[in-house]
Amino acid sequence: MHLVVIGWLYVALMMAVAEATNTNGTVLGAIFTFLLYGLAPVALVVYLMATPARRKAQRAREAAEREAAIRAAENTPSIAPDAGGEPAADAVAPVREEK
Repeated sequence: MHLVVIGWLYVALMMAVAEATNTNGTVLGAIFTFLLYGLAPVALVVYLMATPARRKAQRAREAAEREAAIRAAENTPSIAPDAGGEPAADAVAPVREEK
C-alpha cells in the first residue's frame, strides 16, 4: 500500500514540475495540480483504507477499559454501612425534658 502512495505522489509531483516549467504554466498552477491530483486523493484513500484498523483499535481500547473496570470492581472491598464500629445515629437527636 505504501508503494502505491509513493508512486502516485511521485507522478503527481512530476505533473506539477512539468506544469511549473511549461511556458504556459505557473507555479501556482503547479501547486494546485500537486494538491488536487496528488495529496487530496492520496489522503482520502489512505483515510478510507485505514478505517477498519481504526475501528478495531477502538474496540480493543473499549474492551480493555471494560476489563479494567471489572477488575477494579472485583478488587474493591465491599463495606457495609455500619462496618465502622460506631452505633447508628438517629436522624433527630432526642430532646430531654427537665422535671
